[in-house]
Amino acid sequence: MFNTSKFVGRTVVITGASRGIGREIALKLAKDGANIVIAAKTTTAHPKLPGTIYTVAEEIEKLGGKALPCVVDVRHEDSVKSCVESTVKEFGGIDILVNNASAISLTNTEDTDLKRYDLMHSINTRGTYLMTKTCLPYLKQGSNPHVLNISPPLLMDAQWFSNHVAYTMAKYGMSMCVLGQHEEFRQFGVAVNALWPLTAIWTAAMKMLSHKGGEAGCRKPEIMADAAYAVLSKNSRDYTGNFAIDEDVLRAEGVTNFDKYACVPGAPLTPDFFIPAEHYESMFTKPKPRQEIRASHEKAVVAEEVNRVLKSMKDLLSNEIVKRVGFVYHFTLTGDVSKEITLDLKNGAGTISEGQRNNANVHFTVPATDFVKIFTGHLKPTTAFMTKTLKISGDMSAAMKLESFLAKWKRGN
Repeated sequence: MFNTSKFVGRTVVITGASRGIGREIALKLAKDGANIVIAAKTTTAHPKLPGTIYTVAEEIEKLGGKALPCVVDVRHEDSVKSCVESTVKEFGGIDILVNNASAISLTNTEDTDLKRYDLMHSINTRGTYLMTKTCLPYLKQGSNPHVLNISPPLLMDAQWFSNHVAYTMAKYGMSMCVLGQHEEFRQFGVAVNALWPLTAIWTAAMKMLSHKGGEAGCRKPEIMADAAYAVLSKNSRDYTGNFAIDEDVLRAEGVTNFDKYACVPGAPLTPDFFIPAEHYESMFTKPKPRQEIRASHEKAVVAEEVNRVLKSMKDLLSNEIVKRVGFVYHFTLTGDVSKEITLDLKNGAGTISEGQRNNANVHFTVPATDFVKIFTGHLKPTTAFMTKTLKISGDMSAAMKLESFLAKWKRGN
């Protein structure tokens, strides 16, 4: 998807543009000489998540675009208004808004605390609505004005809700904005569309949460940037109200070879959430039966839950815990997620790592789903052991001492 200079001098506001898909869209449009507003919160780089509004601004300017880094929290009206006012003052108006900022938690109802629920709805649904509302007076005056929400097709199927209803509601809220606002804004010539990836997209956040080699089956965020470029190039009075899929958009533009977007060329592609069954035909020579699609989705959810547990466990490691426990534990996860995990609560300030440890005091074998339940307080280790879903070998007294770590973990979550 080549740049065609369609965005020279046009002003684009992109939320969550300090990294990932938002950053890639910003860089793609910057190559045309667009004015890019990086509307995000990140001003200092995270150790494991590179990128700030200022580093992206430098990248944009090196590519020939103009950049305005804005510290924005889309949950707060004053912050959004300040960003829009600064944009208009700097560039004279707004032509495009990309609502990319989003929060995610792939947790079930019982495991989703209200703080996380409120965060997802405040950023995803409310933040999108607020940004669009605040930019609208200027979009009405814009050149070929577009609003593009990075959100999924509205598919009212239980499989997309049952495993993480709170997250699905928040993302669907963004898509419902498309459904209503595209018709509401039609009279002004302002297009409102949604764009969603066919496959999993490998970003820095995904890398931080995933195991080594997790990029296999994922595509690079450049595919979403190229698809966004194509959507935003279309006549805003003709192309509106669409729930577009990245590969569909690019195929319509004449793209036939998607190998360059693959993180690991030749690896079987991993479907993203919320993808209609008929779209799997472009990913597999033989479409998967619906039950296989559901199984693939559920496996991805379990993997995400395991990674979330491991991250939370790492945050609680301390000299105090090591002093209290004093043993090394090894877990073999089975079922949907096969993984070897070692929890060292004997040395230093403690560590948690993937892989075998021959010097572990206790070895646990447990299905990944039960591992998550045990560490989130929804299954007692004793119950799991008695029902034979949890197998234990080694020092049983050491196994019992793990309870103190579990108790602290539960209080912290």
